[in-house]
Amino acid sequence: MRILVVEDDDALAQRVADALRAEQFVVETCADGSEADFLGGTESYDAAVLDLGLPGLDGVSVLRNWRRAEAKFPVLVLTARERWHDKLAAFNAGADDYLVKPFSMPELVVRVKALIRRASGHAEAVLNCGPLQFDTHAGRFLLNGDTLTLTAQEQRILAYLMHNQGRDVSRSELIEHVYERDLDHDSNVIDVLVGRIRRKLGVDLLHTRRGIGFYLSEQA
Repeated sequence: MRILVVEDDDALAQRVADALRAEQFVVETCADGSEADFLGGTESYDAAVLDLGLPGLDGVSVLRNWRRAEAKFPVLVLTARERWHDKLAAFNAGADDYLVKPFSMPELVVRVKALIRRASGHAEAVLNCGPLQFDTHAGRFLLNGDTLTLTAQEQRILAYLMHNQGRDVSRSELIEHVYERDLDHDSNVIDVLVGRIRRKLGVDLLHTRRGIGFYLSEQA
């Protein structure tokens, strides 16, 4: 899952990015509002963490422009402002959640996970697909109740497919959401990783639709 962190405090941006990467998220950082405006309007993200006080263009304007560009990814707003009208401006611009600085890093991670899960249409913290379970809080997969051992790349792919189960996901979409921007990855690598995941599952859950991509479902 790919996250954009927009924060002009370099030290804080790094701590947020490190906390999210520790949970197997792919994270990109940006410190300027104008650049953030461009990235959110042109790139594919699963969520964004957005500071309101930014150089170049303020966070509320960035968020408003994202929504005008029909960017639908959930946005968690960060700010040192506690006034209600600042919060209201952020929500009116399209924010999905709000954290006031200083905040707990574990809370930020939990909120980001919840936003991604709800945006994918899942209310519960544990996602299920037949005998396969994904505990989004713990970042752990279980197959028939036993821990499923996966590499970091395999986990990112399977997590994305679990959030989007029942829907066709193309190779290019997987590359966009499980690798950092500007990294060149051969789509054949995705096929190899999906093959490994399928063998580890050992059950008929991960399907290939010829010429389209993959889908995760109990139904073939």
